[in-house]
Amino acid sequence: MMRLPLFEFRAPQSLSEAAQMLGSTGPSAMLLAGGTDLLPNMKRRQQVPRTLISLRHIRILREVRCDKSALSLGACLTLDDIVRNSRLRHDCAALWQAASQVATPQIRNMATLGGNLCLDTRCNYYDQNYEWRKAINFCMKKDGDICWVATRSPKCLAVSSTDTAPALIALGARVRLVSQSGEREVLLSDLYNNDGIHYMQRRGDEILSEIVLESQAAWSSTYWKLRRRGSFDFPVLSVAAAVKKSADGIIEDARIVLGSVASRPLVVADAAASLIGRSLNAETIAEVAALTARFAKPMDNTDFDRTWRKRVTGEFVTYALRELHGDDMRAERLHA
Repeated sequence: MMRLPLFEFRAPQSLSEAAQMLGSTGPSAMLLAGGTDLLPNMKRRQQVPRTLISLRHIRILREVRCDKSALSLGACLTLDDIVRNSRLRHDCAALWQAASQVATPQIRNMATLGGNLCLDTRCNYYDQNYEWRKAINFCMKKDGDICWVATRSPKCLAVSSTDTAPALIALGARVRLVSQSGEREVLLSDLYNNDGIHYMQRRGDEILSEIVLESQAAWSSTYWKLRRRGSFDFPVLSVAAAVKKSADGIIEDARIVLGSVASRPLVVADAAASLIGRSLNAETIAEVAALTARFAKPMDNTDFDRTWRKRVTGEFVTYALRELHGDDMRAERLHA
């Protein structure tokens, strides 16, 4: 049985109190929201903080605020809160679909939106117990100096496996980061680095407190996920797409984001830009799917063969764009 290491537990009642605790405790502290990723990592000794600062009692982090121009989602909303929100299901389909496909109902009842955005990168050589990792002399991401995915790589190639980040990036989301010294707001797409160890630009003293979305009234979006089983599993490929159409069906703006093919969600700007000024017909979709697949360079550190996963990228982009065109692709796949 794997047990948690000893740690100090602290439970602030306000965001400012949490920021003060985090700033004064330093790098030995970590934030605890739902704990569905952090606590298993602690049991495997992948992360061993001396102090856990719980965000569970900070009410403002569980709020949904909206007006005509923007929607604000507290970072400690559970994924189940997202799934149960009918407005999000209608206005932010990609986010709703992503949240509804994370793990299992029990985990979604605990896991938070902010926690999923900050999800640790994953790798077959890293997500093992301590004894297993010790047997291979550890890896670059924790306690070692070699990336076993590519032994000559100067950086860690662990993969970003968050479901909600690609969806929210496709929706143009921004995030608010709060610390003792103030707060800042950044595009979610700018929060990530393509580095398996230093995969986020959130500073160690910052709390991701809020996700902000501009009005999605003119946009349609979708999220497609590849995994071995129909539930529980992390994605080994995901595609989030969003388009803004004119009244006659011409694409005025578009975003395409790939997940689980790099150490960060991958924004495929060139493929999205090629959609602008065109309609979603078979020729356009095939061209954009092929262009997007060129950007996918999956590594051999998750489930399935990497060459097959690269080939399937184009098919999943096709499914996503056909759904945005109006085809009932999910029913078609279900009965295939």
